[in-house]
Amino acid sequence: MSVRRFWASASTLVLAAVAALGVAQPASANSSAATGGYVALGDSYSSGVGAGSYLSDSGDCRRSTKAYPYLWAAANSPSSFAFVACSGATTSSVAGTQLGALNSSTGLVSVTAGGNDVGFADVMQDCVLSGEATCLSSVGSAVSQIQNSLPSGLSSLYDAIRSRAPQAQVVVLGYPRFYQLSGSCIAGLSEKERSAINNASDVLNGVIAKQAADAGFTFSSVVDEFTGHELCSGDAWLHSVSLPIYNSYHPKAAGQSGGYLPAFRSAA
Repeated sequence: MSVRRFWASASTLVLAAVAALGVAQPASANSSAATGGYVALGDSYSSGVGAGSYLSDSGDCRRSTKAYPYLWAAANSPSSFAFVACSGATTSSVAGTQLGALNSSTGLVSVTAGGNDVGFADVMQDCVLSGEATCLSSVGSAVSQIQNSLPSGLSSLYDAIRSRAPQAQVVVLGYPRFYQLSGSCIAGLSEKERSAINNASDVLNGVIAKQAADAGFTFSSVVDEFTGHELCSGDAWLHSVSLPIYNSYHPKAAGQSGGYLPAFRSAA
């Protein structure tokens, strides 16, 4: 069986896996949420999809007790903790459904957002199920969106966060590179595809970092923390196509505790 056909046979898994990132809708924040302390906003990389140990009341948002916000709060005992990050969140849905947790006395905010705005799910679907040319075209389209349309979405979100929490320190976290090039993978995407996906992640992080700086927020990259633990590294902190299907392309518990937590802790 060819490499491409092998990956195409996983189509049912992948379609559902990418839907887990791109379709689940964020839950509305409780109106009686934090009156101070720490508020964790964002998408599945902040809610902890892929890490397991999901809070029973978080539903499809899959907020995990192994996610970096929960781990940081457990270690630092903030005066209050509102964990409202949710799988599938975009910049607009974070702004529309999660910011009720913020107020004028909020002291610390973390957020990841942007990956869903540029069609991450569609890109991974195209790359896993289709040929190299389709994959590279899809990645190129995502990069164009990152450069041309995402900045306004990020700026709008950051302005809304600052308006709701004028005294808060806001830490914006980025996304890891997915692949170690020339790594241990013997099947799946080509090196050209993996390189293009990594480059798109770099462009995404660059745009997020600039918009965070423009807003007066702190950007914290996770690239260094995940280096040596990408897919194809032999010690991956990220799920590839896997079961449960919604874990796919999300950090494992080790990626939250060893990657995102130190990156957040260094900036908070």
